[in-house]
Amino acid sequence: MILPIVAYGAAVLRKKAKEITAEYPALDKLIADMWETMYASSGVGLAAPQINRDIRVFVMDSAQIFEHMEDDEHGKYPDEPGVKRVFINAHIEETKGDEWVYNEGCLSIPKIREDIYRPQGVTISFVDENFKQHTETFNGISARIILHEYDHIEGKLFIDYMKPLRKKLLQGKLNDISKGKIKVDYKMTFVK
Repeated sequence: MILPIVAYGAAVLRKKAKEITAEYPALDKLIADMWETMYASSGVGLAAPQINRDIRVFVMDSAQIFEHMEDDEHGKYPDEPGVKRVFINAHIEETKGDEWVYNEGCLSIPKIREDIYRPQGVTISFVDENFKQHTETFNGISARIILHEYDHIEGKLFIDYMKPLRKKLLQGKLNDISKGKIKVDYKMTFVK
């Protein structure tokens, strides 16, 4: 089932999410719905707070980016052809490498994209959908998506990395998003 994406301004997007256990009600269905919602919204990642759940769960599929790249862009990223994963109760162990810029967007903050600097790699511990423990290192686009989605479960948004003046210039657009004065081609909900 496609779920509505929570828009900027909702309190759940600024809340540190809670860990869950394998007994979390209907977790398989929730994860399936998150995948369906992410793909229907043309996203590459989706965190539970974005569907109004304050739990430490996110999904990502960096292969979506590589599928839509121009031919001359292929081979530039160490993680090509991409990674598709479910992350539950994730915690960053370390980031590594130089920070690099990439133009990011967010389903909860539609029609705003900004160049954001993030480290090249991340080592993260998490459990998968079967509650099997992992500690893995990701690089490139995959690391960026993981860091973006991880921020969601920590109550942070990509706009928090912007310079104050740039954020101030976008405040009108951000206010419009929080008030529902925006048209998107996916389901959104505007809750406080």
